[in-house]
Amino acid sequence: MSDSNSFPAIPDSEFKTRMGNFKELMSRNGIDLVVAYSNLLDPSAVRYFADVSPINESAGMIIRLKGEPILCSGQACHEWSKAKSKIPDIRIMPELGEVAEVEYDLPDQLDFSNLFQEVKKPGIRRIGIIGNLIFPFSIYKKLEQVFPSAEIVSAEKLLYELRGRKSPNELACIRKACQIISGTFEYAVAMIKPGLTELDIQADVESQMLRLGAEDHCLSFSPMIPSGNRNTNLCMNRNSLRRVGESELIDVQAGCLYEGYNAALASPIVLGKIPEDIRAAVQIAFDAKDTVAESLKPGVTSRQLHQTYYDFLSQKGYRKYSPYGSVHSLGMLECESPWFSATRDVEIVENMVVAIDAYFKDLPFGSFRIEDTYFITKNGSERVTRFNHDYIPQRFFAEGLASGRDRRGEGA
Repeated sequence: MSDSNSFPAIPDSEFKTRMGNFKELMSRNGIDLVVAYSNLLDPSAVRYFADVSPINESAGMIIRLKGEPILCSGQACHEWSKAKSKIPDIRIMPELGEVAEVEYDLPDQLDFSNLFQEVKKPGIRRIGIIGNLIFPFSIYKKLEQVFPSAEIVSAEKLLYELRGRKSPNELACIRKACQIISGTFEYAVAMIKPGLTELDIQADVESQMLRLGAEDHCLSFSPMIPSGNRNTNLCMNRNSLRRVGESELIDVQAGCLYEGYNAALASPIVLGKIPEDIRAAVQIAFDAKDTVAESLKPGVTSRQLHQTYYDFLSQKGYRKYSPYGSVHSLGMLECESPWFSATRDVEIVENMVVAIDAYFKDLPFGSFRIEDTYFITKNGSERVTRFNHDYIPQRFFAEGLASGRDRRGEGA
C-alpha cells in the first residue's frame, strides 16, 4: 500500500523509454512513419508519449523511425503543450484547433500537407496511423496525397502492446487513482439522503475527488448517479434534477483520472429499507464479480473469464440480465484495449490492470453495476479499490458478512 499523502508521477526517463520501445516495434513491423491523433474522447496516444492532453482542441504526433518525433498542437493549446510536453519539437496546426475554426494571429502555423512534405524521405513505404475510430478524414487524405505509393496501416495494436503491461510507475499512479476514488465514495455515499438530486450527489463525488488530488473524473464519463427504475435502466446517462428516495436503486458509477491514469468504481446504493429482490440481485452480482476475480491470473484467457462469469450467472438464473462480459482493461482510458470477450483470445499477463464490471440490466426494479479495479500479480490478482468490499456486505448482506470470496486484495 502506498502512502495516501504521496503523489507519484511518471518520470521523464520513462517517456524516452516508451518512444524507444515503440520504435523497436515499428522496425519489427516494417513501419517507417506513424501519425497519431488524439482528441478529448481519447487523448491517450499523445499523452503516453508526450504527457500532453489537449484542452478544447485535438492533438497529434508524428513518429519517425529515423528522426525525432514531432508533437502537433492546436493554436490555443500551443503554450500549454510547450509547458508540458516531453517532446521538444512542437508545431502549431490549425487543423487540430477548435471545431469552430477560430483563427489565431500566430506565426509559424502549418498545414498537415506542409508537415508531411517536411518529413517525407525516400524509402518511406509503410505508414501507421493511431486513432482508428477518430482519425480525421481530411488529414488522412493529405497523408495519401503526400505519400501516394506508401501503404497505410493501423499501428494501434503496437501502441497497446506497450500499454497492456503496466510499468511500476504506471501502477503507482493507478494505485493512487484507486485510493482517490475509494476515498471519494466513502465521503460521497455517506452524504446521500432522501431529497437530494442526482446532480447534488454528482457534485459531492466530483468535488471530493478533486480535493483528494484527482486531475479530473475518468476520461470516458462524468460521474453517473442514475436513480429509480427509469434512469438506472439507461446504460449511460447524464444526471438530472430527479430527487432520490428510499427503497429504490441509486447506482453510483464514477472513476477518477490521476496523472493520466484512470480508476473505476461502481456501487448500488439503497436508502432506508432494502427490498428483498434488490438485496438478492446485489448478492449475486457481488459473488459473480468475486468468482471472476478468483480466476484472474497470468495465463487465463478472455474466453475462460467470460465462461466463468456466465456459468455462474446461469446457475443463479441471472444470465438474461447481463448484456456483456465482465472484464475490461483499464489504464490511460477507463475502458481500453484489450477487451475481454467470448470471441477474443486475449491472455491475462502480469502487471495488466483490469476492471471487473458486474452489470445487471433491466431487472424489474432497474439496473445497476458493481465494479472494481484489479492489478494482475505474479500468481493472481489484487483488488485495488476498497469501497465495495467494506460497504456492500455491511449494507446489503445478513449479519454484515461478506460472501467469503476475494480475500486476496486488501484494497488501496
